[in-house]
Amino acid sequence: MTESQKHIKPASPDLFDHDKPEEACGVFGTVAPGRDVSRLAFFALFALQHRGQESAGIAVDDDGHLTAIKDMGLVSQVFKEQTLKSLSGQAAIGHVRYSTTGSTRWANAQPVCLNRNGHTLALAHNGNIVNTAELREIMGPQGIKLTSTSDSELLAALIATNPAEDIRDAVAESMPRIKGAFSVVLLSQGTVVGFRDPWGVRPLCVGKLEDEHYVLASESCALDILGAKFLQEIEPGQMAVITDGKLELRQVVEPKKRQGFCIFEYIYFARPDSVINGLNVSQARNRMGEELARESLVEADMVIPIPDTGTPAAIGFARASGVPYGEGLIKNRYVGRTFIQPDQNLRQHGIRIKLNPLSEAIKGKSLVVVDDSIVRGNTTQKLVRMLYDAGATEVHLRISSPPITHSCFYGIDTATNTELIASEKTVEEIRKQVGADSLEYISLAGLQRALGRPAEDFCRACFTGNYPIDIPAELKLSKHRFEQIEQDPAAKEPADKEPVA
Repeated sequence: MTESQKHIKPASPDLFDHDKPEEACGVFGTVAPGRDVSRLAFFALFALQHRGQESAGIAVDDDGHLTAIKDMGLVSQVFKEQTLKSLSGQAAIGHVRYSTTGSTRWANAQPVCLNRNGHTLALAHNGNIVNTAELREIMGPQGIKLTSTSDSELLAALIATNPAEDIRDAVAESMPRIKGAFSVVLLSQGTVVGFRDPWGVRPLCVGKLEDEHYVLASESCALDILGAKFLQEIEPGQMAVITDGKLELRQVVEPKKRQGFCIFEYIYFARPDSVINGLNVSQARNRMGEELARESLVEADMVIPIPDTGTPAAIGFARASGVPYGEGLIKNRYVGRTFIQPDQNLRQHGIRIKLNPLSEAIKGKSLVVVDDSIVRGNTTQKLVRMLYDAGATEVHLRISSPPITHSCFYGIDTATNTELIASEKTVEEIRKQVGADSLEYISLAGLQRALGRPAEDFCRACFTGNYPIDIPAELKLSKHRFEQIEQDPAAKEPADKEPVA
């Protein structure tokens, strides 16, 4: 990484991310002697790229010698052929990140690597820890020098300082002390351990390769790309231990009676081809569209989605309403997250960098425009204006999630409550602000009907403000709350390769 790259900032999320909650992270782990484990990790992370585009990292264990490579950027930008060839070993974990605690900087990229009993532990985390202040106080007397502003390093430090000789026992003794959302994979001396919080907020599943080796991943789509057979979800409060050809499952913490799986995984975060808790994500989104049509039918000439995440719900809406489905917007799928700021002239075109209307398809037509969510509303307003400019006579917005009125503290970077348009305005006020002819959201009851599961199975705090895990006051301040803590200067200097013995 060059000196200039160390301090670059991503382009405005309003320009590129059209009013979406920002992604969670993605994790992967395997023990597979005889296989190219770094390549397995690469392709699994490639499948999980939708969960985080800020940074990517892989750690590999080769007979007790651990090497970690991580950097800012997409998986395909961080890892090239020669890089993967240098990562040889029998076990690996990987991570793709979108920051929810700690800033966008190299020191916060994962896997996190710390010394434990003379060996190295590598850890990758999806979620958000809510008792970070308590854990930092615990780590102080241990003499641990934290080098990042990420809560994930606190998890690694807690386990690394546990006196238990066996990594299984160290994890099992640490899990009850961690409060919040966590789906974690860690690598230590050739063993991969995965574990999940007792509320089950973030997904984690296990599969089996054709050669009888086991893999852990955030979503089943990562198993599919490897040709692995899905076995099961890691249950809330459960620990999975993978060694050479063996899988051990242990219930470490009693699962909570009131579960808290993030409902937004079904609405937006998970890939449509994933299956989570036995429910195909694409089919769930189809049913959300169907319920939305039943609740808010409108006369129109065509149903169009905001691609890509609005597409399954738009298909369901069209099917239930009888209004023809069509493409009205073309997405540039190669934009991703860019570090390059557009100049002023390009900025005036705004959302067209990512979405462009098919004028001939929508000219003179009234449109039902289906999307999965509205966060701040700024880009939605630009989108509606763009459709009118392209010749649409009417724009009826239909949203396949209820209004987002509260921030998430469990691994999604939504926005502060004051930035959430639905926390400050009524649906009619939002409609006026974005300039649509009509605006309707799916109801919470309609969303639950679409999922076919009771409300008690999910965290729905972003819609209701009812948080299943208590949130300390300091956590509500900012994801950058640790940025003022003095950092180790060595942590600020990235290295292309981080070998650790």
